[in-house]
Amino acid sequence: MTQSDVIIIGAGPGGYVAAIRAAQLGFTVTIIDKRMTAGGTCLNVGCIPSKAMLASSLKYQELSQDLNEHGIEVANVSVDVEKILNRKNKIVDDLTKGISFLFKKNNITFVQGEAKLVDAQTVQVGETIYNSSRAILLAFGSIPAVPGFITVDEEKVLTSTGALNLSKAPKSLAVMGGGYIGLELGSVWARLGTKVTIIEALPTIVANMDKDMSKALVKSLEKQGLEFKLNHKILEVLTQKESVLLKLEGELKELEVEKLLVCVGRKPATKGLGLEELGISVEANGLISVSENYETSLRGVYAIGDCTKGPMLAHKASEEGVVWAERLHGQKSHMNKSVIPAVIYTHPEVASVGKTEQELQKEGVAYKIGTFPFTADSRSRTVGQTEGFVKILAHSTSDQLLGVHIIHEQAGSLISEAAVVMEFGGVCHAHPTFSEALKEAALNTFSKCVHL
Repeated sequence: MTQSDVIIIGAGPGGYVAAIRAAQLGFTVTIIDKRMTAGGTCLNVGCIPSKAMLASSLKYQELSQDLNEHGIEVANVSVDVEKILNRKNKIVDDLTKGISFLFKKNNITFVQGEAKLVDAQTVQVGETIYNSSRAILLAFGSIPAVPGFITVDEEKVLTSTGALNLSKAPKSLAVMGGGYIGLELGSVWARLGTKVTIIEALPTIVANMDKDMSKALVKSLEKQGLEFKLNHKILEVLTQKESVLLKLEGELKELEVEKLLVCVGRKPATKGLGLEELGISVEANGLISVSENYETSLRGVYAIGDCTKGPMLAHKASEEGVVWAERLHGQKSHMNKSVIPAVIYTHPEVASVGKTEQELQKEGVAYKIGTFPFTADSRSRTVGQTEGFVKILAHSTSDQLLGVHIIHEQAGSLISEAAVVMEFGGVCHAHPTFSEALKEAALNTFSKCVHL
């Protein structure tokens, strides 16, 4: 039997961050993951590899299409998908090695294998028993959700994992689902020459996005060559020798493509683990029920990240991991779940924090709107990044910041400032910067915008 203060199952962004923070606070930590490398879905087959490919494909697009306005002409631009994949794989390898270094630095024991939760103090991996004296943390993460009528082979019918490893750009790709993952991976292959069709059953992409942002993003991506079939539902998927035939409900009845990417969301990776038999409450959708302190219904066993309620975002899981470890140590740490930013890394990016206008309408909250276009921002003008705008929602009487939504090439970086302002208050802005657009939009909520 191996003894430690804390056992963590799952070495993704929630688990490994929780492990490091717990070790920093003096706990002995064992962390277990079925993968050979730490980092979970995010680092191995999700956030990081997709952003690497987005960056490479965007550089190709800039060289082949976008530099002429800067007076730069480049002839005979070509793309080598194999090199893009090699770069992506090296980034993943370097970062997973970085986490291994951090484990060693903090004296964290990493165990590779399938973990079985035996009771509130015991975890089994193969023939080895691991015992915890303080707590067990479940950070199982999530897996792609695939409709029951679809068979994934990662060759013609793909999940995000397969779409990150295509050896060449397919002639055509249908993306089932207009969410974050589908839009990002669709953008990658569209830039590299694939005819991409986004098929979404709802009348809008990214259902929880502010509608002004979703409309602007669709318009922008259509200009980049992506085609959208909204209000279309895939009824049947027929795999053929060289293609995939889709039977649809909507104006378009059939679509034949070389490959299909299934991106209809993710689900908690809790099925078949026998948690209920141990007294751990699991909801019908697979999410583990937890208290405000992240404790499950089995005392001494906690859960964070994608297997619990809330947005399935890496930074949400990481922040929960820190708060959990600090509370276990006796600190009064907290996390404001209403101020969790979200980013879609398309081109332009879309980022948001707080409420959408539609949510405020539904809740009956009185609000006012301030907007500011990046065409009026001097920094955006100088670098040629003028597409997009900032939209700020403030309470109509108190001026409390309720929500911020940005569509722009730098939206992912800018949204952090909005989150800080929502949490702590305003800041001064340097000039010229992209963030001045945030200030101007805020001023515009009460008709005092300076530069518009």
